[in-house]
Amino acid sequence: MVIVASVFFVLAVVVAGVGLAGLTGQLPRNRWAGIRTAETLRDDAAFELANKVAAPTMLASAGVLAIGGVAAFAFSGVIAIVAVVVAAFAALVIAGIGGSIATRAVAATAAVDGCGDACGSCSLKDACEK
Repeated sequence: MVIVASVFFVLAVVVAGVGLAGLTGQLPRNRWAGIRTAETLRDDAAFELANKVAAPTMLASAGVLAIGGVAAFAFSGVIAIVAVVVAAFAALVIAGIGGSIATRAVAATAAVDGCGDACGSCSLKDACEK
């Protein structure tokens, strides 16, 4: 379980680094790290916003991975395996929820930037056409 714990600690550091970089706005658009959806990759501002929104959940996910690493060291047998599996699953779910929220936040700002389809059938349609 030492190898599993080491992997969890390395993953926790990487995820925390990405979360901190996203939180501070220092994470550039890239091929490997950050929230990477069609909405978030449309421009640098969208990518930065998405990663700022997702940063708290990324940091929480890193914390869960670190707890999983500690559990792998502290426990043995079936309990250690269950703890590691639960920690890995929880970290993935937490990061996924953050990514989903971040993507929705970017999509919502896209609808506000200019009219686009936001006012297609509402009472503000005339205001959008100006």
